[in-house]
Amino acid sequence: MALKSMTGYGRAGFNFGEETWEVEVGSVNRRGLEVSVSGQSEWSGELEVLVNELVREVIMRGKISVAVRFSMGGGGVFAWDSEAVGASIRQLREQAAALGISFVPDSAVFLRLAELFRSQRFRPPSLSDASVRKTLVDAVRAALASLVQMRVSEGDVLTRDLIARLSVLESLLARIAFVAEGVVPQYRELLLARLRQAGFTLELADERVLKEVALFADRCDISEEVTRLGSHFAQFRALLAEEREVGRNLDFLCQEINREMNTVGSKANNLEITRCVIDGKNELERIREQVQNVE
Repeated sequence: MALKSMTGYGRAGFNFGEETWEVEVGSVNRRGLEVSVSGQSEWSGELEVLVNELVREVIMRGKISVAVRFSMGGGGVFAWDSEAVGASIRQLREQAAALGISFVPDSAVFLRLAELFRSQRFRPPSLSDASVRKTLVDAVRAALASLVQMRVSEGDVLTRDLIARLSVLESLLARIAFVAEGVVPQYRELLLARLRQAGFTLELADERVLKEVALFADRCDISEEVTRLGSHFAQFRALLAEEREVGRNLDFLCQEINREMNTVGSKANNLEITRCVIDGKNELERIREQVQNVE
């Protein structure tokens, strides 16, 4: 299966000296490719340019969020600045007392202060250092590889679902084509029956009857629409197996299929065909929802 979802998550850890870091990558659906990067302010635009290049190597569409930060997990020891944290707690307690506010610091307060003073004390290495840059690049690529693998796995599920729904549309189209063959003969018999009930003795060979039947046949002819729908379904099925970005193509085909179905519904002049069109449009809407998440 070649299809990829635009939803996924990836993570990779790495070290700068004794500091434990992590890269987290998440993606959701977008019409194009949109990359947002967060990390140390000291790296500023350099990190954004680097990550954008790496993302574009493996991803074509989606909103990609990349975060590079200290890791709170792992086996590393969290670096407390006990004096700074203690002084801050005392100041907060004094301020709370002055305002008549109850202040009982919990673990979240301690953790937030620890992170604050840690980030103030630590300065990340320069990305101009070749070894530092390679370490970061390898970590970002590992996180992206994990993200892509999840997108591929979800793509397999999407593909199976789309194939099943496409098969439903193909079955409905086959039924529409079969029923359409009998629409004109049924109308001809109905027309003659109504003429007889009205007291007319016109025969099938009568020019006026032939003309009316011919006009009706022209108005309700859906052979071209049926042929185009069959072609669209074949193209849709072929795209599901292609090794490239196909989301936009699938979305376009959904629009074309919807347009042809609307035409069939307006021209068919048959209750069973109308029911098939309604069922087909409902199934197509489910397909369109799934296609919105295809890369």
